[in-house]
Amino acid sequence: MTPHAERFGRMVAGADEEINLAEAALLIAAEEYRDLDIPAYLAQLDDLAATLKRRLRADISPADKIIALNRYLFEELGFAGDAANYYDARNSFLNEVLDRKRGIPITLALVYIEIGRRIGLPVRGVSFPAHFLVKCPLREGTVVLDPYAKGVSLSFDELRQRVKALRNGSEPTRSMVASMLVAASNKEILMRVLRNLKGIYSHHKEWMKALAATDRIISVMPDVAEEYRDRGMIYLNLECFRAALFDFQAYLKMLPVARDADTVRQKVIELQAVASRLN
Repeated sequence: MTPHAERFGRMVAGADEEINLAEAALLIAAEEYRDLDIPAYLAQLDDLAATLKRRLRADISPADKIIALNRYLFEELGFAGDAANYYDARNSFLNEVLDRKRGIPITLALVYIEIGRRIGLPVRGVSFPAHFLVKCPLREGTVVLDPYAKGVSLSFDELRQRVKALRNGSEPTRSMVASMLVAASNKEILMRVLRNLKGIYSHHKEWMKALAATDRIISVMPDVAEEYRDRGMIYLNLECFRAALFDFQAYLKMLPVARDADTVRQKVIELQAVASRLN
């Protein structure tokens, strides 16, 4: 295990509110960029926020702060969604997003959250299905924003339509949409970044990188059974049969009535036979 991975593990083992979200995201990137200067990128976030903060009136309202933040990030600095290369792994690394000014919803939201907090906006992430968002309380009520669309404010009806599209036209209830707007914890944000990476690496059959991402997912939330199944499949592709067997067994112990339990049990039987031949 690398020193960056060890530090990440210690960080996510503690209380959620004590996690330095930007540093944790950079520790994820350090798996790919072994000489990454994490303090320099944290200082860059500080400097970006300080530049904006100096321009703001002391009595500026939160709503006007949001307008100023949007103008600064998306018009002046040029941060934008990388639609042309959406599944490029670089879009999941905070250092690359800061360097290239391009990202996907989760990483642009991460930048938005970090700069917003530094200028006094209590911005929170929202694990909205298929598209990460942010929200911020105002005097008039909570506003939901899409950093991937240059910080545009989304009405409840627009959010409902997004959910409807994901449900193949089935109309969601108001309470269903509201339940999807709960603030994401720091650990949930990191999980989403890591799952994006796991998916990208698995798609390209970069199994060692997929394994590293999954190891970190499990360090963040060790009680998510499906991650052991997925890591078992990665181990299987790496021909690490005993490790795959242990993970499949852990999955079945945690979720014995899973829909794919019979399929996984068959894999366990096959791997037990393989393991016995390896003894």
